[in-house]
Amino acid sequence: MALALRCLRPLPSLLHRSSFALARGLPQAPRGCPAPLLEGCRQCAQQMLLSRQLATKKAKGKGQSQAKVNISAALVEDIINLEETSEDMQAVIEALKEDFSRNLNVRTSPGALDHITVVTKDGKFPLNQLGQISQKSPQLMIVNMTSFPESTAAAAKAIRDSGMNLNPEVDGTVIRVPVPKVTREHRESLAKLAKQSTNKSKEALRKVRSKSITQVKKFKNKVSEDTIWLLEKQIQQMADEAATEMDKLLAAKTKELLG
Repeated sequence: MALALRCLRPLPSLLHRSSFALARGLPQAPRGCPAPLLEGCRQCAQQMLLSRQLATKKAKGKGQSQAKVNISAALVEDIINLEETSEDMQAVIEALKEDFSRNLNVRTSPGALDHITVVTKDGKFPLNQLGQISQKSPQLMIVNMTSFPESTAAAAKAIRDSGMNLNPEVDGTVIRVPVPKVTREHRESLAKLAKQSTNKSKEALRKVRSKSITQVKKFKNKVSEDTIWLLEKQIQQMADEAATEMDKLLAAKTKELLG
């Protein structure tokens, strides 16, 4: 019995130190928190601190990744809109998908010309708003510029500069667009364009990430370091996941183009 009592004596001081460590540096309770306390919402704070502990814990053994951070968007809505950040990143991914689908195909179709941007004296317009696009044969597409004859030369230049390996020929207000044969060189050229498009999309993704992190840092004097650290980690994690998805899209497109 005496031995048991001696073992229990250190518990109060240990519990006190544990409570102090948990309460130290806790973020303030977010707006709408159902259980605000003097030192902040204990439940929310414990969740955030636990997330940090998981994120910072180094995995044992080589090749193992760190645990993911998962912050409730509602918990930090007064600092940053994480859902909006996610939507912005997803928009970059969707734009890359659209670029792959519209501009990087082994066989060119009339629809591939629709959204080629034509620069005119009155502004920039999609090609399909200036001319009628049709396919005369598998080897020839026609762009009829009768409605906007003054933009014929600009349209031909836009087609030539589209990166689709097209060499248009102007005949009055008609633009003839020969469809190139599918050669190995053409396939490799398209694969390079896919890589370039992916790199541009990743640059756009980095801008979204940087903008979000800058927004978070504006609150560094208003919330705890734990909160700032976790948010930066969360945003970086979201960006990494988006970049990984882009790499998968590129791999699939490259396989499709090279055959």
